[in-house]
Amino acid sequence: MGDKEKLISDEPVEEGVKSYSRKHGRKHKGYFQLPWYFAGGIVLFWALLFIAVVKPLFYRLPEPLTVEDAPKGGFIAERAQANLYDFEAIGTKVVGSDENEHKTVQFLLKELNLIKDNIQEDLFDMEIDLQLAYGAYVKWNLVNMYQGIQNVVVKLTPKGTTSENYILVNSHFDSQPTSPSTGDDGHMVVSILEVLRVISSSRKSFEHPIVFLINGSEENSLQASHGFIAYHKWAKNCKAVINLDAAGSGGRELMFQSGPNYPWLVKIYKDGAKHYFSTTMAEEIFQTGLVPSYTDFDIFVEYGNLIGLDIGQCINGFVYHTKYDRIDVIPRAALQNTGDNLLGLVQTLSNATELRDLSGNPTGNTIFFDVLGLYLISYSADVGVKLNYAAAAAAIILIYISLLRIAEKSSVSSEQILSTFILVLVVQLIAFVLALALPLLVAYGLDKYGFSLSYFATPSLLIGLYICPSLLGLTLPSYIYLKLANTEKVCFAQQVQLALHGHAAVLSILCIAINYYGLRTTYVITWTLAFYVIPLAFNLLTTLHDRGYSWTGILKIVQVAPFMYNSYLFYCFIVILTPMMGRFGVDTNPDLIIGALTALGTILSMGFLILLVNMSRRSGFVLIGLLAATAAGVYIASSTDIGFPYRPKTNVQRVPYLQVRRVFYEYDGTVSKDESGYLFNVQDRRGLTPLLKSNMDLTGLVNMTSDCAKYMMCGMPLYDHRWVEAMETTMWLPRKNPVWTPAEPILKQLNKTVLADGKSVQMEFELETSDHTSIFIDPNEDVIISDWSFLKEYLTTNSPPYHIYYSFGIDNTPLRFRIVLKKADGDFTVPLFQIGISTHYMHVKGDDESIRFANSIPDYAVSIQWPAMYKKYIF
Repeated sequence: MGDKEKLISDEPVEEGVKSYSRKHGRKHKGYFQLPWYFAGGIVLFWALLFIAVVKPLFYRLPEPLTVEDAPKGGFIAERAQANLYDFEAIGTKVVGSDENEHKTVQFLLKELNLIKDNIQEDLFDMEIDLQLAYGAYVKWNLVNMYQGIQNVVVKLTPKGTTSENYILVNSHFDSQPTSPSTGDDGHMVVSILEVLRVISSSRKSFEHPIVFLINGSEENSLQASHGFIAYHKWAKNCKAVINLDAAGSGGRELMFQSGPNYPWLVKIYKDGAKHYFSTTMAEEIFQTGLVPSYTDFDIFVEYGNLIGLDIGQCINGFVYHTKYDRIDVIPRAALQNTGDNLLGLVQTLSNATELRDLSGNPTGNTIFFDVLGLYLISYSADVGVKLNYAAAAAAIILIYISLLRIAEKSSVSSEQILSTFILVLVVQLIAFVLALALPLLVAYGLDKYGFSLSYFATPSLLIGLYICPSLLGLTLPSYIYLKLANTEKVCFAQQVQLALHGHAAVLSILCIAINYYGLRTTYVITWTLAFYVIPLAFNLLTTLHDRGYSWTGILKIVQVAPFMYNSYLFYCFIVILTPMMGRFGVDTNPDLIIGALTALGTILSMGFLILLVNMSRRSGFVLIGLLAATAAGVYIASSTDIGFPYRPKTNVQRVPYLQVRRVFYEYDGTVSKDESGYLFNVQDRRGLTPLLKSNMDLTGLVNMTSDCAKYMMCGMPLYDHRWVEAMETTMWLPRKNPVWTPAEPILKQLNKTVLADGKSVQMEFELETSDHTSIFIDPNEDVIISDWSFLKEYLTTNSPPYHIYYSFGIDNTPLRFRIVLKKADGDFTVPLFQIGISTHYMHVKGDDESIRFANSIPDYAVSIQWPAMYKKYIF
C-alpha cells in the first residue's frame, strides 16, 4: 500500500489526521472535510424539522366534543359554538347602544337562567345579579368616569361550604364600534357559559365559591371591571381571578401573566390546564408595554389586590377589533381548547388549599414555559438565578477542559490553545453582533425607503429578510477565520469545535449579564447552553472528543431539543406580534422589533448548528446561498406585490378616523370656528401613503402640527388616551359640508359663586352628551383649579390640560359637575379657563357623504370610524 494509506491505517486516528494535515493542509477529501452537499443538507434538515414537527405542534388543537359527549362531563364545544352564533348575531356591542345594554344583557340572562334551571340543586346555590356601576378612577393620566355600566354577575356556591374566599372568572361582552366581537371577547364569554353549565350540572362539588363576571365595558378603558372590584357586594371576597381576553381569534389561548408574586398559581395552571401554552417571556414582554393592549387583570390587581392568571387568545390578531372578527375564523376545536383549559383551571382553583390563607403561601416570581404545548416546566425565580449561573459556569469550565484536552492531543502548549481560543472568542463575538446587526440593517433600510411591514401578509419573507442575514452573520466570521487558521498543529475538526466553544462562551457571558440584570427570560439562554454542555460532557468522558468529527454526532442529536423549543418560542412571538405591528403607530419602526426577535430566535435555534457547515469542503456555497436569499427577500419586499403588506379580509390595514365637526365659542358666546372634516389617527408605520396611492380622494390632507400648537388638545374631539398620545401625528382632511351628528352636546352653566375667601369662585355645570365623551379643561396661566367634583387626587398628580373620559351605559342622566378656581387678584369678570367637549356617536354610521367616503377606502383596508363633535367654550 502507498504511504498515504499506511498513514491512515496504522497510526491512531487523531495522530494520522495531524500528520496528514502537516503534509497536505485541507486537501484531504474523505476525513478532513466532508462532501459539498453536507452543508446544504444541514440547513435543509433543520428547516424540514421545523415545518414537519414544530409548526404542527404550535397550531395543534384538540378534537371538539359534541352534545353526544355530554354524559362524560366535559366541556362541549358544540354547545359553546351554538351560543357564539347567537352572540355574533346581535352585532356590534358598543357601550351605550341598544345591542350592548339590552340585547346582549338579555341574551346572557336568558342563557344563565336556562343553566340555573338545570343545576344540581342539592349541591349548589346559584345567584344571578345585574350590577349597575357608577364610579371613577385615575389611569393613563386621565380620569376614567362611568355611569350606569352593566355587569352580569353569577355566584355558584357549594352547599355547606364555610369558605369566604371566592375565585373570580372574568371576561367582557362589549365591543369596538365596527366589530361583532365574536373573538374579542365572545369566544371567552361562551366558554364561561359552558363551564358554568358543566360545573353546575355535575355531581362534583368544590370548596370555594365561584363568581363569574361577564362585564359590559372593557373596551372603554376597563371601566366595568373597576366598577365590579370597587363596588360590587361580592368583590371583597374575591381573592384570585382567572381573566379571559383576546387580541386574536381562532387558536390556542396564551397564559401570559401570573401572580403577581404567587408561584403556586403556576402550579394551578400546570395541574388544571390540559393544553399548555405559556411562557415567562410573554409575561415580561407584556409588562414592558411593548404590546399595545391592556386587560382587566391590571384593574383587579391594582384596585382589588387580587392575584391570578391572565389568559388571552393571541393567534390571528389581524382580525382583532375589525369587522372580520367573526365565527368563520374560529374553529370549534379552538373553543374546545379554551374550554378544556378553563374548566380544568376553575375546578382546580376552586379546590385550592392555598386560598384558605393567602398570607401563608410562599411568594416570589416564577419561571414557567411550555415545551411545544406538551409539557409545562416551572420553578422559582430564585432557583432560576442559580440555574442560569450554573449553566454558564458549567459551559465555561467544560470549554476550558476541552481546550486543555485539545492542547494535549495536538501536542501544543495550553497557553497556545488559550491564546487561539481568545481569538476565536473575538470572532464569535463579532458573529453574534453581525447575526443581530444584519437583520436590523435590513429592517432599517426597508423602512427608510418606505417598505416597512412587507412581511405583514407574507410571513415567509422573514426567511429572506431576517433569518438568512442572521445565519450569514453567524457563519461568515468563522468561515473566514477557518480559511486562514493554521491547522498544522490543531486539526481542522478541532478548529471547528473551537468555533462552537466560542459561541457557547458568548452565550455564557450574555447569560450571566442578563441574569444579573434580573430578567427571568434568561432561562431561554440557560437551556440552550445546557444542551451544549450535555454533549460536550459526554464527548469529554469518551474518546469522541478527540476523534475528528465524531463529537458532532451526539451534539446534533441533543441539539434537536433546543432547536425545536427555541424555534417554537420565537415563532410564537412572531405570530403574536406581527399583527400588532399594524397598530403600533407611525413613530416606531416595527421591522426593528420583528427583525430583532427573528434574529434572536435564529441565533438561539441555529447558533451551534450553522457552524457545522464549515465541515464541508464547499461551505462557501451556503454563504452565497444565504446572501442570495437575502437579496431575493429584499427585492421581493421592495419591488413586487408580494411585499405589499395588506390583503383583503385576512391582513387588512386599519384606518381609524373620526367624522368631525368642531365649533369654537369665544368668551362672549360668538362662534370663531365652525368646520368639518375627517381626523385620521394613523396606526401603522406606512401611514396613509398606501391610501394616497389608491383611488381614494384625499386632496387637502394636512397634519395637525399647527393646530396642536395653537389649540388645547389640537382643538379636536380626541377620543381616549391613545388618541391623546398620538395627537401630534393625526391628519386632517377638511370637507365643505358640515358633518352630521345625531345630537349635539349641551353645556349649561348653572351657577357661578364667589367663595368667602374672595379669591376663589365655584362654577356648576350640567352636560347633556353622548355615551362616549372626553372633557378637556385648561385653566389660564394665572388661574388654579383647587377643587372639583371629579376625582380630586387627579389634580395633585397631573398638570393641565386635564382630561376626563366619561361614558355611560344604560343611564343617560345628564352629567353635573362643579369646578373651583382660584385667582390671586380675585377678578372673575375675565376669562378663567377653557373647556372642550368631545362627543362621540359610535353606534351610527354617519351621513351619506361620510358613508360614500368610507366606501371609497380600498378593499385591503378597513375603516374604524364614527361621527364626533367638538365644542370649545371659554368661561
